[in-house]
Amino acid sequence: MPRIVAIQFSTAGKLYDFIAGDLDLAPGDKVVVETERGLGIGTVLRGPVERTEGVPENLVAIRRKATPDDMATQERTRQLEKSAFGFCLKRIMERGMQMKLVRVEYQFDGSKAVFYFTADGRVDFRDLVKDLAHNFHTRIEMRQIGVRDESKMIGGIGICGRELCCCSFLREFQPVSVKMAKEQNLALNPSKISGQCGRLLCCLDYEYETYCSLRKNFPKCGKRVRTPSVTGVIDKINILTGTITLRLDDNKQFTIRRDEILSDSAADALPAPPAAATPPEPRREHREHRERRPHQPPSSSSPAPQQKEEKRKESKAAGAAAPPVAETQDDQKKQEGRRRNRHRKHGHRNKQDDKTDTTPTPKTPGA
Repeated sequence: MPRIVAIQFSTAGKLYDFIAGDLDLAPGDKVVVETERGLGIGTVLRGPVERTEGVPENLVAIRRKATPDDMATQERTRQLEKSAFGFCLKRIMERGMQMKLVRVEYQFDGSKAVFYFTADGRVDFRDLVKDLAHNFHTRIEMRQIGVRDESKMIGGIGICGRELCCCSFLREFQPVSVKMAKEQNLALNPSKISGQCGRLLCCLDYEYETYCSLRKNFPKCGKRVRTPSVTGVIDKINILTGTITLRLDDNKQFTIRRDEILSDSAADALPAPPAAATPPEPRREHREHRERRPHQPPSSSSPAPQQKEEKRKESKAAGAAAPPVAETQDDQKKQEGRRRNRHRKHGHRNKQDDKTDTTPTPKTPGA
């Protein structure tokens, strides 16, 4: 069974598994290992553990324990990193490049130098790489990182007065949202919930699940509840102290404990608060009475409705009894002429005009 150890190359950095082999290692020992970038010196974080299941594939064995010569080489590499940082920063200022240099890392064998920087967008650093390669005579790699990685490399003190979590013990960044701050009843002030990197505090994620599990035992805000002494609507909830602030019907606040609530379903049985005052019913009747006009008796000068109805019926009967006036022959001719003129006026011709008889009439003898 392979003996596997966990090694880190920087404080709060990512852990890597290596095969210990026959080496007697303990947490805190310095070892020389082969990585994808080349040789490097790491620190043993967990001692050798024999695993039978879940062993990663293609594990690399540790070369040796770090010797005093290896530690001296690492110290010389640190000095090269400082000189490379100053030279690169000077070239960036001379060229006026919109980028911020964060850190320089040299490989243990000096075969490669990695320059970490931050920038708002893409940066053309080809001329800068030429200057660095010409001065240091090694492979140069420019790597752009985010603001969280920058804080992790630089370090600092948080608003809590302790060292930043990302550079002390937090190995991986977890997604953080404003919902976590709301769930913990924190003030949504950017200066209070943001860290040194300008992003939301990583510690908002530490107690989020605890708050969510404790909140299940409390009724929701806005729910109407009843206690042996008062009845009101839940305004605030303090999960840590277990207290609830009620807003009474007279807009006063009253603080109770969770176990004082009789039942969460009492809101349905409780009487609703009095609604806004509505105008009394007599006033409405008075308005309707005022809108109606008083009934006035018919005057003697105007005819009564019954007399009007009788006159209308008599006129209809007289019109029905009158015989229809016969139309004369002259009136019929006038109407036909009007119809012809109407067709011609609108661009139409009467069919009777088209079919006029053009054959000469035979003359009678003796005419």
